[in-house]
Amino acid sequence: MALGHISCRRPAELPTPASQREIRAIDAAKAAGVGRIVKISASDSNVSTPVPWAQAHARIDHHLRASGLRWTILKPTAFMQNFLWFKDPISRGFLPQTSDKGCASWVDNRDVARTAVTVLTNDGHDGATYFLTGPEALDIATINRRLGDVLGRRVRFVSLPKPVFQGLMRAVGNSSWMAKELAVQFADVVAGHHAIDPTSEIERLTGRPPHDFDRFASDHRARFPKAA
Repeated sequence: MALGHISCRRPAELPTPASQREIRAIDAAKAAGVGRIVKISASDSNVSTPVPWAQAHARIDHHLRASGLRWTILKPTAFMQNFLWFKDPISRGFLPQTSDKGCASWVDNRDVARTAVTVLTNDGHDGATYFLTGPEALDIATINRRLGDVLGRRVRFVSLPKPVFQGLMRAVGNSSWMAKELAVQFADVVAGHHAIDPTSEIERLTGRPPHDFDRFASDHRARFPKAA
């Protein structure tokens, strides 16, 4: 099952505060005479998902499609840069997660930005929705091995219960809202094997393949210094 199947019905629920901000921005852009919007959404956006930010993205996507503006929606999977949240434990030789053996097609946000620029500055993308992924689906155990190879030391996968992972996300500086969403996404969606498989959209749209995880880890090696 791929993430991002959007319900065809208009959601009856009131928008969340997060979605209200983007909805107001769309309305303001229309009032100001902006003709086209390229929106970065999420691959798991769905009005019925248990992931709060994915619900918000779905409501915003619905509003944009009905706005009368020209639009393009980009739906990236989980960002590789999310691993920078774990730079301290990785530097100490372990990576805590709650996704069990679930895989995700992690994408480098530099490729997402490059794709957004491409579709914004070129014609032919009105009314299109593109799912953006990295070149392969990886589970956390594989990512640990890849990190260890790049860093030259072992990185151990520590599987945490969902509440403990949520507490850890708060401890490293995320808001309670973000921490809850991350725990739900990885413990329910990724661990449940509902993450989207790799697509070739980034290379098709930009003419260049996306970064793989080894390149991401190598480019950010300095962010994971070995703890004393």
